[in-house]
Amino acid sequence: MAARSGAAPTELGTRKIGTLLRQYAVPGIIAQTAASLYNMVDSIYIGHIPGVGSAAISGLAVTFPLMNLSSAMGTLVGVGAMTLISVLLGQKNYGAAQKVLSNVLTLNVIIGIIFSLVTIPFLDPILRFFGASDNTLPYARSYMLIILLGNAFTHLYFGFNGIIRASGHPKVAMNLTLFTVLSNAILDPVFIFVFGMGIQGAALATVICQLMALAYTMYFLSDKSRLLHFTRPLFQLDWHVAKQSLAIGVGPFLMNVAASMVALFINQQLRKYGGDLAIGAYGIINRLTMLFIMVCMGFNQGLQPIAGYNYGARQYHRVKEVFILTAKWEVLVTTLCFLMSELVPRSAVSLFTNDPELVDFAARGLRIMNAAVALVGFGMVTGNFFQCLGMVRKSIFLSLSRQLLFLIPLIYTLPLWLKEAGVWISFPISDLLNVIVSAVLIVRLFRKFDRLKDGENPDILGSTIQS
Repeated sequence: MAARSGAAPTELGTRKIGTLLRQYAVPGIIAQTAASLYNMVDSIYIGHIPGVGSAAISGLAVTFPLMNLSSAMGTLVGVGAMTLISVLLGQKNYGAAQKVLSNVLTLNVIIGIIFSLVTIPFLDPILRFFGASDNTLPYARSYMLIILLGNAFTHLYFGFNGIIRASGHPKVAMNLTLFTVLSNAILDPVFIFVFGMGIQGAALATVICQLMALAYTMYFLSDKSRLLHFTRPLFQLDWHVAKQSLAIGVGPFLMNVAASMVALFINQQLRKYGGDLAIGAYGIINRLTMLFIMVCMGFNQGLQPIAGYNYGARQYHRVKEVFILTAKWEVLVTTLCFLMSELVPRSAVSLFTNDPELVDFAARGLRIMNAAVALVGFGMVTGNFFQCLGMVRKSIFLSLSRQLLFLIPLIYTLPLWLKEAGVWISFPISDLLNVIVSAVLIVRLFRKFDRLKDGENPDILGSTIQS
């Protein structure tokens, strides 16, 4: 049984890349799409609460920056650990991979609890800083307080789910995500409408579903016949392993922090030029766009173990091949997002609200904001690719360039002339600039790959991962 459990990762270095990408990406796509639907279900139900729909939608949008910060803390641990495990399995360094698993448990508990303890006492001023008004603050507070109380459980679930996927069980990870989506879709209307809990019911349903999924991940990883499993003592912290894992996770961590800052600035600018309805419109647009972005993230999840393993095994032609194939699929997905945004924007936003004024705000913003979204797939796969190979500096640079170097300055300059429309126009311009930078970096990397033969030392490429 142990041999069978440990055999799955070795196929990453031998099977056809297209077959592997389907095998690993399809579960990731289903899981990520389900996760996006998970958030959309909350928004759709909240948007149809009698008498408070549009205000509650705007209140939910106000929580995005804080939720991104929470997610950033989780990715700091989870994404780095997942990448490190994939590369260590490629190097057949199973003992080090085992240490990474123990670190994920300890670090996520510590970071998750600290984040909640720091934010809960100051929740009202934080939400006001993020754009809440007197009208939307009660809804934002009610939702976010429950989410923060379950924060440590959420971090653990997502961290372990990624490790299960990276260790050769993508279907298990997918099924866990599907379970949370289906159970949330069932519990949401029960807590919101039957129990009359409103927006608090949506948050409670979210935490309960993730807690149930976490219980199964703990059970799954307690099976000693599996390649990776918990060992005694359960809470362990190896600072050498933690340092490597956190170093790799810095890129996606900063990307989430940047996303939080961007959401903050967007909320502030939209409130200044368009009021609460404009913030609610951004919340709807964000949910719709994320449906396609999460599909791309599913492809990235499929890319991650394949690229990481083959890079660890020094099979550079396979690393290059999986990037090219993944990029093609992600660009196709973001092109579909572009078509939806330009052809049927009103129909799309009407899923979330019947308020005609909010529909007008959101449909107009959707058209403008996603004018260049077809290019985003290439930028996403490039940034993730560098992170998969442990090239932290390039990953961080790409993660930050679109949002901090390009988007934020545009958000504050263009509205001076174009008012609310200037906020939306900032997105396609920054998307275009980021794709240009991504193309330059990936071409340079591929030229280095072309100078290497399979099996040669990759140190000249700048990876931070060590055996």
